[in-house]
Formats: sequence, structure tokens, C-alpha cells
Amino acid sequence: MIYTVTLNPSIDYIAHVDRLNPGALTRTNGEAIYPGGKGVNVALVLSRLGLPVRALCLTAGETGAMFERLLAPTGLPCRFFRLTDGMTRINVKIKGEKESELNGTGPRLSAEALGALERELWRLEAGDWLVLSGALPAGAPTDLYARFAALAKSRGARVAVDTAGAPLTSALPAQPDLIKPNLAELTELTRSAAQTLLDVAASAAALQSAGAQTVMVSLGGKGAVLLDGADEALRLPAPTGTVLNTVGAGDSMVAGYLSGLACGQNGREAFRLAVAAGSAAAFCDWLPDRHVIDAVCARTARPRPIRL
Repeated sequence: MIYTVTLNPSIDYIAHVDRLNPGALTRTNGEAIYPGGKGVNVALVLSRLGLPVRALCLTAGETGAMFERLLAPTGLPCRFFRLTDGMTRINVKIKGEKESELNGTGPRLSAEALGALERELWRLEAGDWLVLSGALPAGAPTDLYARFAALAKSRGARVAVDTAGAPLTSALPAQPDLIKPNLAELTELTRSAAQTLLDVAASAAALQSAGAQTVMVSLGGKGAVLLDGADEALRLPAPTGTVLNTVGAGDSMVAGYLSGLACGQNGREAFRLAVAAGSAAAFCDWLPDRHVIDAVCARTARPRPIRL
């Protein structure tokens, strides 16, 4: 079983415009609303790939109730932990000549909800995965993902962490099995400007030295770099296609990688599926299904080594 934790989910309001006019009226020419949040995205793609998954989410207020209703038709197995202070955030994604985003803050974490979530994590068993994704809500301690990761490890489960800044740094000593920073997050974490693939690989190796077992760095349209337990770093360009939506692409990468491992693939094969899944998400209006991912994977190259 794969469990995903989304402490600060969202309702994603997607607005399409010809041109955004700051300080003046802009009319949309199309809209869509989706349940969002990094862990939710990972869980949805895993479910579409046929993996057993359970999404654990904190929700609050009327927008929280709407978030739950939006998720219901997907059939995703979920458990919601309801907060009383604040409301589930609304994230506005404006797609025009350029993509702009306005992300809400979200509710404040309560001790009661945190305790209930921690009790749920005691259900983890050896061989399970725990995916910890996204920003922490207001009131959450910086080391919360580190605590969750340590709990999961004590149960014999494996851990993936996809967040940024201090929450990720604090989780590294817990030796997560997978982390997936993007290039900007990698630069912030290692305080080094990665200019080349060799720089990216060296910075990822520094995160391995700090505790991460496998580091997968997403590079947007340039593909990704992977360092796992093997002695070499791998690079893989992204396949070409028309980019429609970048929201959820990194989450789809995580789902693709875990799906590959769950299906018995080695690290190289799982990495290829990860890049294919992330690219497939970018080529879709929302998250990709298995058919789209398989089609993109068929034209995705094989990983090649980066000599450190």
C-alpha cells in the first residue's frame, strides 16, 4: 500500500486568458476546477496506474467540503482529517501568454487533527510507502515531515519526501528513500548554483551525503537527473510535446517512479517511467491516465550516465 499525506490541499481554479491585464479587468475564456495538492496529485496518478493507494488529507471549512466533493468522483480512497480554524485554500492558476499563480495560505493545524493523523500512520507496514508532499500548514512544526518519516521507518515502510526548504532539510537525517527537488529547490538546499548537469549531479550527491537514499531532480522541460544507490548519476531529457499545464508534473514524476518500483522495475526503468509520467502530465489539461503515460513512455529515451 502507498499512503500519501497532503497537509495543505487546495482547490485549484484554472483560468485561461488571452492576456492578463494587471490593474485592469481581465475576462477568462475558459475555466476549470480540480482538487489539488501535491500528495493528492501523486495519489490520483498512482490510482490511475493501478496501484493500491490511500490519500490522507487535512480539510477545513466550506472549501474543505467542496474539496472532498471534487475528489469523490475520482474514486480515490481517502481519509479526511477536519480542521476547525480556517479553510482549505484556493489556488488560482492563470494561463495566458505566461503562467501566473496565486496560492492561498490554508488553515491552521490543530493538535487534535495531528494526533489523529499520526495514529493513522501507525497502520503502516513493512513494504508500504509513505509519500510526504507539499508545504506545511500554518502551525505545523518545521520538523513534522522528519517525525512522520521516522515513524514510517520504525514500521518498516519506505518514505518519499517532496517539499522544499527547512521541512526537507530537517527530514534528511531520517534517511528518506526518495526526495524530488526541482532545480530551484536544489539550489536553495545546497546553496550552490547548478549550471550544468554535472553541477546538478554533484548537488544531488550532497543531499545523498546528508541522508537521502535516492535523489531525483526535476528540470522541467529539460528532463531530470537521478542518483540512487548505484555508483552513477543518470540523466534523461524530457520527450517533446505541447505543454498545456505544468501543475502536477513533478507529482506525476513521483508517482511514475514509485509505480515502476512497485511493478518490479529497476532504478533505470522506474526513472524512465517517472520522466514519462511527468511529461505526460504537462501535455494534459489535468493529470494523465495510464493510456497517456504509456504512450509518452514509448517515445521516452533511455537514461544515460553522467560521469561525476
